[in-house]
Amino acid sequence: MPTLRSSSRPHSSSSPSSEGSPLQKTQNDTQGALFTSSVYSVNLPSEDRDSEQASEGDTYSVSSDDESDFEDSLQPNVKKRTAKQPLRITPMPKHRKKGFQTECCNGQKEAAQPSANDLFDAVKAAKSDMQSLVDEWLDNYKQDENAGFLELINFFVRSCGCKGSVTPEMFKKMSNSEIIQHLTEQFNEDSGEYPLTAPGPSWKKFQGSFCEFIKTLVCQCQYSLLYDSFPMDELISLLTGFSDSQVRAFRHTSTLAAMKLMTSLVKVALQLSLHRDNNQRQYEAERNKRPEQRAPERLESLQKKRKELHEHQEEIEGMMNAIFRGVFIHRYRDILPEIRAICMEELGCWMQTYNTSFLTDSYLKYIGWTLHDKQGEVRLKCLKALKGLYSNRELIARLELFTSRFKDRMVAMAMDKEYDVAVEAIRLLTVILKNTEGVLTNADCEIVYPIVYASNRVLSSAAGEFLYWKLLCPESEARVGGRREQERYRSLHAQRRFFYLLMVFFMKSELHEHAAYLVDSLWDCAGFRLKDWENLAGMLLEKDQNLSNVEERTLIEILVSSARQAAEIQPPVGRVTGKKGLTAKERKLQANDKAKLSEQLIPLLPQLLTKFSADAEKVAPLLQLLDYFDLSIYCTGRLEKHLELLLQQLQEVVVKHVDPAVLEAGAHALHLLRKPEFTFFNRVDFTLSQLMELLTGHFKQDLNELLQSSFLDEDEIYSLATTMKRLSAFYTAHDLTRWELYEPCCRLLRKAVDTGDVPHQVVQPALTLVYFSILWTVAHFIESAASKNQLLSLKDRMTAFCELCQSCLSDVDPKIQEKAFIVLSDLLIIFSPQMTVEGREFLQPLVFSPEAALQSELASFLMDHVFLQSEDMSSGHSYFEDDEQIEQLHHRRRLLSGFCKLLLYGVLELDAASDVFKHYHKFYRDYGDIIKETLTRARQIDRSHCSRILLLSLKQLYTELLQEQGSQGLSEQPAFMEMRDLARRFALSFGPHQIQNRDVVVKLHKEGIKFSLSELPPAGSSGEPPNLAFLELLSEFSPRLFYQDKPLILSYLDKCLQQVSQTPSPPWGPVTTYCHSLSPVENTAEGSPQNRLQSKTSHIRGSYQHQREDSSSSQEESTSSTPSTSSTSSTSSSQEESLQLSSVPPTPTLTSTVLRNRQPLVTVGKKEEEDGSRLEFVYRLPLSRTQQSRHSGALYFGVPPALLSPGQDSPLTCLRLMEEDEEELGILNESSEEWQDADKEPGSPSSLSEHGLDLLDTTELSIEDISTWKR
Repeated sequence: MPTLRSSSRPHSSSSPSSEGSPLQKTQNDTQGALFTSSVYSVNLPSEDRDSEQASEGDTYSVSSDDESDFEDSLQPNVKKRTAKQPLRITPMPKHRKKGFQTECCNGQKEAAQPSANDLFDAVKAAKSDMQSLVDEWLDNYKQDENAGFLELINFFVRSCGCKGSVTPEMFKKMSNSEIIQHLTEQFNEDSGEYPLTAPGPSWKKFQGSFCEFIKTLVCQCQYSLLYDSFPMDELISLLTGFSDSQVRAFRHTSTLAAMKLMTSLVKVALQLSLHRDNNQRQYEAERNKRPEQRAPERLESLQKKRKELHEHQEEIEGMMNAIFRGVFIHRYRDILPEIRAICMEELGCWMQTYNTSFLTDSYLKYIGWTLHDKQGEVRLKCLKALKGLYSNRELIARLELFTSRFKDRMVAMAMDKEYDVAVEAIRLLTVILKNTEGVLTNADCEIVYPIVYASNRVLSSAAGEFLYWKLLCPESEARVGGRREQERYRSLHAQRRFFYLLMVFFMKSELHEHAAYLVDSLWDCAGFRLKDWENLAGMLLEKDQNLSNVEERTLIEILVSSARQAAEIQPPVGRVTGKKGLTAKERKLQANDKAKLSEQLIPLLPQLLTKFSADAEKVAPLLQLLDYFDLSIYCTGRLEKHLELLLQQLQEVVVKHVDPAVLEAGAHALHLLRKPEFTFFNRVDFTLSQLMELLTGHFKQDLNELLQSSFLDEDEIYSLATTMKRLSAFYTAHDLTRWELYEPCCRLLRKAVDTGDVPHQVVQPALTLVYFSILWTVAHFIESAASKNQLLSLKDRMTAFCELCQSCLSDVDPKIQEKAFIVLSDLLIIFSPQMTVEGREFLQPLVFSPEAALQSELASFLMDHVFLQSEDMSSGHSYFEDDEQIEQLHHRRRLLSGFCKLLLYGVLELDAASDVFKHYHKFYRDYGDIIKETLTRARQIDRSHCSRILLLSLKQLYTELLQEQGSQGLSEQPAFMEMRDLARRFALSFGPHQIQNRDVVVKLHKEGIKFSLSELPPAGSSGEPPNLAFLELLSEFSPRLFYQDKPLILSYLDKCLQQVSQTPSPPWGPVTTYCHSLSPVENTAEGSPQNRLQSKTSHIRGSYQHQREDSSSSQEESTSSTPSTSSTSSTSSSQEESLQLSSVPPTPTLTSTVLRNRQPLVTVGKKEEEDGSRLEFVYRLPLSRTQQSRHSGALYFGVPPALLSPGQDSPLTCLRLMEEDEEELGILNESSEEWQDADKEPGSPSSLSEHGLDLLDTTELSIEDISTWKR
């Protein structure tokens, strides 16, 4: 297999040794002209290092050998990178440029002036044809080669965002490294943006135009200038030097240019290879002719052409070797993910374009290593490159070793945390599955199968395609491509086999209970199969299928799910699509599928209902099919006879079943069919009337027997209860007012309240019937204006019904209580003052306000049925019991939501919210989101009133605890600690808006102080007031005060304490704690907790800097001084003196090591202090005992650098160590960022790889870093 050979040009490196590994360190003087001097230490695997150590200025020549063995590149014992040293610039020798000066008209020589602005602006605008632009530049270049080449160089400089330019004098006398240094000095460092990353429409298409320019340039030069006079070696050398710069703009732009240049050269090399093969065949054919037929002139011409092509091939391969070794080898592990992604993308292009030279293990290993990259963008480019390779079956055999080595990684990437990467990984596995035999094992496939139930639709669709080709697609269909074969395998047998395999997978996987998600995952790849509803229904109707009960239920669910998918073209609930609406094409497809679905299933639906009418779990989903039909087809398609059969089956189903799901589905089906626009409306209405006459007749007969007799047997009770359930189900979808169910149901409820002899099975549907009777009456009044007498009559009926529901709240049966509470909550919301808005003022007489007794009973019900201690669900319970408890929790959440709505809509007094708020901390896990939202809405309604409610909640809890435990040792009780946590959550709920809450918080403190001193101890007693411990709860709100208000609160407290005659000389403990929380601290950043955190961080940095100075001075005085001594002295001095917090200067956005060296933090601080550019804030913060003990450690004021582990001497690391202080930094974090979600833990410190790295860091990542990027 041919490799890239070195060119005979001076810039090419010597050929690599066959014994060396693909990554070798060589010292080559001639190769040095291609690179600027670099001091970066490249960490390579131990097997890839040469035994001889090279000097600092050496570069690395990397060649691609023909060996197929991979180097063990992922060893853990790799030498760490040393600290970056200042960059030393050594002028590199450059090739002498001939004839650089141009003759002026007067005979004197002047420097040619570059004109790169026109070329750059033309590429940026991208308005003209790129080929014409390149041709224009080539014409200028042919007229004056030096000026034209300078124009091209300055074009690349401008593309980097540099304002400087390369002058003819610079190009003549300066080396590449000196030119780069000069341009770096002229670079604008005010902004981190450059053309490739700049925002705005003018820069949006620049990268594409830039790459197109390079491609067109090489294409236009490939037959002439590329081998003659064009100084390609100079251009490659300059791009290589730029790619090694630490200025991100230079490095990014030059790497992109070099990689695109390499891609174009690869295409040229491929064309040369094809021409050489053709020339060789022509030469052999001519030479094999007889002597009398042979043409010597043609043989000589072909031989000369072959020699010329060979020379051209060597030159192109020399250029490619220079770019690969000078740019790719260093930049594929660059610290910037965009650069790494460019390298991987272009490497994939090289392999696909010129696979003869590049599709070898020596190049594939770079993609394999980079599959472990920590950035999803880079991993995505690797997967796309591999997908292109595996898509070509001719290349599969050459990927065998790579597949065996990296298959596990590719399979694991199906579970990548980045959705885009996971999708591309699954698509790659699908390509491997389709083009290979036996590569993916069952264990590999089982990793992908569960992803069909993922919430992301693109990801689940990719997994669905993999599942289809692996299990559901007939094996022969995947191998044949002819149309006849495809049609043959879409026959009845193939379709039924598909449904059977799908059913088996869904049943045996046991990963999900809803087939809708599986159908949605398969819709894009197997939609044509899932739309064969006729065959699927035929499987269910045939008797010889011998399907079990579970199999039938599964097939019905698949049938309904596929019908819903075709009719709605929307994924199931919870699956993300990102699409906002349907396109015109999708709407047309939806209409066609809906018509096809209706035509196929309308004749079969009555038969399905007939067969499965006895099974409630199968009938309910079958009735849902009417939602997805085009019901107008009953008229246009002359299918009235099937409508008659359907209505008959509906009647039988309603009479036969009492399951709520079946009854609701039947009522909804009749509602869909009973629309005035259909011509069969009268027929459906007649069916409903017949059914209701039948049900109401049974209801009135059974009700009379119940009201007249004092005893009913179980059969009579069951008959009445089932009839009322059927009526209540239909009352939700149909207006049954004409059957007059209100009065009989009210008499039934009155008897149940008075005597208690009515069974609870009857009371619940009776409440539902009366409730919907009132609602339908209101709906009639809204449609047609009612008289005042009618409104008052309805108001009386509603009031009487509310009294009955209030009585049911004290019923013995909890189900009746819950039903009455739900009905009451909904009625009170409907008949609240909101009823009269939006032009409904005439309904004002219907507005109902509950009395205090009803409000009290609603609150009592909430305490008894919602705020219950949750049982341990993990011990001794089966799965069914756990599932049942979860369902009960959801039911209790609905009850709490109903009560909270009553509070927010003004139906109940807002003070009643204290019964909810006081359980905020204790039941945060179950109801925290509901209570939090209620608290937020209440604050929006009335901020001051809400704060009083919070204080009232704390007062109630404190009073209850005081009555149970007494005042002795109250603050040490666990219940009191829970109250403190609740107070802290209340304080955090105020958020960072201190200005808005200033008056509210001050009033809260004053009211709290009054309550704590409202009851005095007995006369002559030395004890403290019983409510005094409440001050400890109040101290949790002290951080919400402005520092100006804290002295006022202290003076108010002192004034209140003076009224207490038994004030002891040493103050009481709660008073001391509260006074300490009110210690006035002037903080200019107090208005924003985020600024407070930053100020504290600056203080930590300043203390750390101070400690380093102290430690260095102490080491000069005495070598026996220890770090503990130094830290202790710093602690004592810092407590006596004021703490100075300094702002840290921002890190420059663009910095080159050619100009600056990395300075330690102490040096930077000293320099800024001398310039006087740092701000100083003086804090006098009295430390509590806990804070003193915590802050006196070495971690607070810093430790000498000698005791720090590597990487701990950065400010971010010191901040990370300080974030263990939960009471200060954690609380500040919560108050500024997580006050909207108080239960969420503070975020961890930013990693050094993302936020701590500046442009002074090394630009290369070691192989060890890559090896640890596992996902």
